[in-house]
Amino acid sequence: MYWLGAETAIFERDVHDLAQLDPNLAAKPVCQFLRIRGLLVEDPELHRDGDQVWIETTLAAMPKPVATEVRTWVAVLRGQGRRQGEARGYDGIRRYLVALQPTLAAWTAANVTTLREITQDQVEKAVADLSGHARRQLAICLRSLFRALRQERVIFRDPTRHLPVGDLKGVPQSVPSDVLDGLLDQVTTPLARLVIALVAVHAVPGNDVRTVRTTDLSLARGTLEIRRGLLRHTVYLEEFTHRLATEWLTYRHRRWPASTNPHLLVSQKTALDPDQPAVSIGLLQGVLPKGVTLEGLRQDRILNEAFETADPLKLMRLFGITEQTAMRYMTAAHPERTAKLPR
Repeated sequence: MYWLGAETAIFERDVHDLAQLDPNLAAKPVCQFLRIRGLLVEDPELHRDGDQVWIETTLAAMPKPVATEVRTWVAVLRGQGRRQGEARGYDGIRRYLVALQPTLAAWTAANVTTLREITQDQVEKAVADLSGHARRQLAICLRSLFRALRQERVIFRDPTRHLPVGDLKGVPQSVPSDVLDGLLDQVTTPLARLVIALVAVHAVPGNDVRTVRTTDLSLARGTLEIRRGLLRHTVYLEEFTHRLATEWLTYRHRRWPASTNPHLLVSQKTALDPDQPAVSIGLLQGVLPKGVTLEGLRQDRILNEAFETADPLKLMRLFGITEQTAMRYMTAAHPERTAKLPR
């Protein structure tokens, strides 16, 4: 700026290139500063979704017919297919494609020129050597791929139609009582206390906790609305969680009065970020005491309710979970009621 002048517009690409000179240099806050003052010449390539760029690069490396078919599948997941549907994020599509990559590479190496040639035997062989979560993940991805191609009439027969997926997870496990005792006494920040209450009392998933918005919380009505795509789940706050939510809002207003981030939970890094990002799942996990996980606390809460009520419908209403998930917890809590009788 000394050489160019204080009113000179700076190319965004130059800022990012300069930031590569030293790990202590950060391009993002500098670009935000220049953008606010109208001194930044933005580079559209730098604002593309990183997962989208990875997907396009991966597809470009595939043989053309297969790449075209996989690109059709990506378009369906993005809500751009023949049937209207909710668009999935590029991050989720990338995880699916990562799981599919070895299988697609093996098929193309075996001289498969189009996915129309894939048979049921080839699909079953692809998952035959896998087990547990790896097998289930690949089976889900394969079924998603071929169902989308069948929907778009790219293929005439779905070779994964009879492919079993398997159980979602193992038996839910409870958290030891000595770990739960004094859990709130081990944390000192309003953020940590509210996170623990939402997960351990109301069984809100960690990803929902990090993305919930301030407008979704109504202290007057004592409710918190959880957004899950097009679905909504209302959490009714009891007095304890209501008080913790009030304490957090008071702390947030005093600590970052100028914050415009719409998310309920913010950190020192995200509160004043003009891009208004949500806090990371790692930050939420980091506020918990050692040996405690978000998923562990959530499972313990639902499992405890299953022991008390033995009513899957109540679990579905209370925690906003699906019928299959509710029955998994019922099976774990009351195996004698769900076991099959001998014939």
